[in-house]
Amino acid sequence: MAALPLLTLPAQMATPTVRKKFLFVLVHGAWHGGWCWKKLSPLLRSAGHEVYAPSLTGMGERSGLLQPGINLDTHIQDITAVLQYEDLREVILVGHTYGGMVVTGVAEKVPERLSRLVYLDAFLPEDGRAIKDYAPVTPVPADGWRVPPLGPPSAFGVTDPRDIAWMPPRLGDQPLQTLTQPLRISGALTRSLPRAFIQFSKTPWFVEAAERAKRDGFVYKELFSAGHDAMVTQPAGLARLLLELV
Repeated sequence: MAALPLLTLPAQMATPTVRKKFLFVLVHGAWHGGWCWKKLSPLLRSAGHEVYAPSLTGMGERSGLLQPGINLDTHIQDITAVLQYEDLREVILVGHTYGGMVVTGVAEKVPERLSRLVYLDAFLPEDGRAIKDYAPVTPVPADGWRVPPLGPPSAFGVTDPRDIAWMPPRLGDQPLQTLTQPLRISGALTRSLPRAFIQFSKTPWFVEAAERAKRDGFVYKELFSAGHDAMVTQPAGLARLLLELV
């Protein structure tokens, strides 16, 4: 298997101007796992910050737990439990793609543990809606309860041959119920937190989410050159944007 390219922190980030230590919890999107932050996490840590990048139940190194009963509530509880058991507070909670559903649900449950929400080319859920209400859900295998990856790494905007070789063994099926279960939210709790949206792609449902985020007063940034999986393709650029937010 091809080795990952080595990354070094840009000089302007090596001695950060922000002196306060921040705490990031990174929530991956569908078909991914905590592994997808492998390039980004060291950059944030080397800038002096703390980073957690858990894998959701049934995903990544937890793929052995994949089963039909996993739904959106399961994944919301996964991240809520990380915050509670690790006693994390003042958390900058970051969600990529499907992770936007998860971080919004977490904010409804434990807003007192959060300092900011950041959506990365993510779904921005409204009360009573599920992923399937924003984007088509791809056909499921014969067993009827899991959705295979959207496609090869190129489907996520990945172009480097080393990344293209690295990703496929790590992408896994997504439990169908995580994409079809509606999220019930009041909205009041999430609106009480500072929120930001970083757009990577022109995919219609993320364009719609970004426009709604701007109307709702989110801090808005762009990194279109990265493609949808910016944490894989341009981790230094994404780290820089995240540090600008704080």
